Amino acid sequence: MTHPTPPTRGALRTAADARRDALDTVRRAIRIRDEWIDEGLSALPADRPAAEAAISELYTRVRRPVPRFVWVPSPAAATDAGVSARPTLPPRFDALPRHRDDWPTAGLIAAQYARLGYRIGEVVSLRRRRYGTYLFDPWRTDAPEQAVRQGTDAMLVVSRAVIPALTRTVRDSVLVPLRDLLNSEGGDPSGYSCFGQHGVHQVGAYDLWRRSGLLRFRPEESEALDVWTALARSCGWWWPGDEVCVVSERPVEVRAEPAPDGGRRPHSLDGPAVRYADGWGFHAVNGTRVPEWVITDPTPERIAAEPNIEVRRCAIERIGWDAYTEAAGLRLVGAAPDPGNPGSELRLFDLPSDTWGTPARLLLAVNGSLERDGTRRRYGLTVPVDLPDPVAAAAWTYGLGPDQYARLQRRT
Repeated sequence: MTHPTPPTRGALRTAADARRDALDTVRRAIRIRDEWIDEGLSALPADRPAAEAAISELYTRVRRPVPRFVWVPSPAAATDAGVSARPTLPPRFDALPRHRDDWPTAGLIAAQYARLGYRIGEVVSLRRRRYGTYLFDPWRTDAPEQAVRQGTDAMLVVSRAVIPALTRTVRDSVLVPLRDLLNSEGGDPSGYSCFGQHGVHQVGAYDLWRRSGLLRFRPEESEALDVWTALARSCGWWWPGDEVCVVSERPVEVRAEPAPDGGRRPHSLDGPAVRYADGWGFHAVNGTRVPEWVITDPTPERIAAEPNIEVRRCAIERIGWDAYTEAAGLRLVGAAPDPGNPGSELRLFDLPSDTWGTPARLLLAVNGSLERDGTRRRYGLTVPVDLPDPVAAAAWTYGLGPDQYARLQRRT
């Protein structure tokens, strides 16, 4: 029987060096990501000279005259500044010639930016396919370094467990709520908005690939990216018109809390989470956009009338689950010690179907894990109406039978 030749001491040292280099790369990527998260959540005043210089450079690159600049206090104020025309954008930027004189300026700038993104995206996708599947939970803050230590390719780790926190923090938690709010108030006036600081989920990611050393850019690509990163660091949303460019200031206030994935999420219990100088913005609790009444005056009646279950949950937690069940007059089905969380109590209530939509019950439980302040949070879960007691309801939430749940040492 033959055996593989054991690696030499030099080979072992080389493998260890490669692992150490990969770990250094991932740590550097995390630092760059956090830098861009700070930019995406910045409430500093816009750097108007830097923003206008970068936008002027983009106009020059697409052979259009430098525009006249109009600054507004928020994206909602862009319509009043004269942004109204919806430009016709090309269907596939990568398949079209570099310049078309009949395109609007917005289309030319969009095409220029898209080409940069296509090239980077193709390279990243190829690398992902080559190195397989990432097997670690990307929501855990320790996942990136743990994955590298266990041999996962550094580029795959950055793609799956570093950059997503930037995307969730800025795009999902700030840009999307602002865009939805703007649409609900009459729509994005231009059809093509450049998002400045709120576009760092793309611009910042491209810069991260470059500065971490994971991707090599051609000089012309690097120069183009420099212009877009300058914009992300200097202003809010902007709308490129043929003669006029409308540019928004940044918010004057952004409140956020740490998120489980290493990013942040908007959160404020005493005012808007994101607010512009003209008062425009939104409220949020633990990353969920909520109406103002959730913060200022949550009541059982408003909660019952709210169709969004996440908004309803945030409002109930503002009141407190125990206080809510009493104020809403919910009927107690039963209470019992929690076998999966010794020292805590489970309580099961009937929920009225005329306000909650379908027959259901509400299980109140205490979190098995400590919060950051050392307390254990009480929370509520809706469960099927045919569950007869609190232990059966708690077991159902874990996919277990009551006897199995009763034998748990401690749940999380």
